[in-house]
Amino acid sequence: QVQLAETGGGLVQAGGSLGLSCAASGSGYLMHVMGWYRQTPGMQRELVATVTAIGGKNYADSVKGRFTISRDNHKNTVYLQMNSLKPEDTGVYYCDLRGRTTQDNKYLEVWGQGTLVTVAS
Repeated sequence: QVQLAETGGGLVQAGGSLGLSCAASGSGYLMHVMGWYRQTPGMQRELVATVTAIGGKNYADSVKGRFTISRDNHKNTVYLQMNSLKPEDTGVYYCDLRGRTTQDNKYLEVWGQGTLVTVAS
């Protein structure tokens, strides 16, 4: 059983910064990709940033140059540092882990519970 625990988020003024973290707990899996997605009311969940097990990073165009994703393999934790925040960055941010189970090599995807980020103009 794999679980994700997100911390961070909150209210910030436009131009400010916030950091999110997501810690994975459990065993019996190999992580391939962890990342962050966000969702606003009435909209589909969208990619923010991902990082692979070997460090490859991918960002949405809207956050390039402002957000930085990183990971600590020893802590099984992924971080998202968000700078120069804009009101349009407001949303619920979800952590996502994709990988495979070690026992039977099945695809595994786990979502966190989400954390709200509000950027005031």
